[in-house]
Amino acid sequence: MSSLHEIQTRFTPGARRRIKDAPLNICLYTYRGKPTSGGQGVYVKRLSRALKDLGHNVEVVSSPPYPNIDKDIPLHKIPSLDLYNPDDLFRVPSLRELRNPLNLLEWLGVSTGGFPEPFTNSIRYFSFMRRNLHRYDVVHDNQCLAYGILGVKFLGIPTVATIHHPITVDRDVEVASVTPLWRKLKVRRWYSFLSMQGRVSRRISHIITVSKASRKDISRAFSIPLERFRVVPNGINMDIFHPVDGVQRLENHIMVTNSADTPLKGLRYLIEAVASLRKERPVHLTVIGSPKKDGEIERLVGSLGAREYITFTGRIADEEFATYYARTTIAVVPSIYEGFGLPAGEAMACRVPVVSTTGGALPEVVGDAGILVPPGDAQALKRAIQDLLDNPGKRQRLAQAGYERVKRHFTWENTAKQVVEVYREAIDEFRHGSLRRASGTPLETSAGGSAC
Repeated sequence: MSSLHEIQTRFTPGARRRIKDAPLNICLYTYRGKPTSGGQGVYVKRLSRALKDLGHNVEVVSSPPYPNIDKDIPLHKIPSLDLYNPDDLFRVPSLRELRNPLNLLEWLGVSTGGFPEPFTNSIRYFSFMRRNLHRYDVVHDNQCLAYGILGVKFLGIPTVATIHHPITVDRDVEVASVTPLWRKLKVRRWYSFLSMQGRVSRRISHIITVSKASRKDISRAFSIPLERFRVVPNGINMDIFHPVDGVQRLENHIMVTNSADTPLKGLRYLIEAVASLRKERPVHLTVIGSPKKDGEIERLVGSLGAREYITFTGRIADEEFATYYARTTIAVVPSIYEGFGLPAGEAMACRVPVVSTTGGALPEVVGDAGILVPPGDAQALKRAIQDLLDNPGKRQRLAQAGYERVKRHFTWENTAKQVVEVYREAIDEFRHGSLRRASGTPLETSAGGSAC
């Protein structure tokens, strides 16, 4: 442990000014990168880019699947068993691999229906940080919230975490969507890592979340005081999502970007709304994504006889999104819950009118620049879509309002600047805490409790 003299020397008034103004050395950790899907993968890619553009030194640490980040940002790849790799799903590890106790624990967890990756990958990350702690001023955990993150914090470095939304919502919606008791128990088993995330998050002093709705719901789900949170909205990448001129916009055409078989995304309600509308007008729905083979969505489309007017595109390249949006009449976000609502912001950035539910933080993103309906209500979606299809002038007004709203409020540069302020706040609190500990002064948190 540093002596009081060493700490005071390090943090003289001149040094404090340099720390306040100087570029930071940032370790951004994500336990899996999800480069092709998922808001967390987008978050790591865009935030790291924006922090780098502000002049900070950013290094990303991840286990597989690795994030797709820009080449000028160092990526430290930490191998794992990668048992959820779709190219070799639930493979049986070799005996040599299983000699490692952590690998054995991970394999047993997956084999019994759990999701051990946050825990096991956080321990691997802890090992990495023991060797590399000196490289960084601050570490930023992207919703791993596992015991290894606490280990890194206790090594002695300012630690910040982002929680995008309470995964308890995903669990509750998924449990409600299945009927046999054994399937409900299976879902609960998979989400058993949440108790760990709650315990860890309660020991992180600075938590970034992306909306007021997420702050409220995470605070309630994990019993974290509201004052621990800093609300920093996500940005929208307008290099990818932007208006495209010279593309013919189709009539009666609806588009959704969705995780097709995730109950939380509410796609089934949109499909039911479109099926009902189809009886009255020649609407067409394009879903960016693919349904699971023999999954709920595929069965629903078949039972409604909807294959002729619903198109699933499969995975598309980033550069194709703007053109798809340019062709569509309306974009719909039917989610039951969104911690932020990137799909709404992305459609608005493309100057497309939006129909969205009020699930989670979506009203904070859409504001008065779209039509909002209750989640889980197919008839409400139908009425809102019908209203816009019947009113081209209203579509044009909402599309322009949404575009201006994104440019004004949701840029990654603004996000990065606010995140840096949280980093500096955490560093400052850590520095003063170190001085108190070295001098023997009792240390209290801002909430008045003990340091741990």
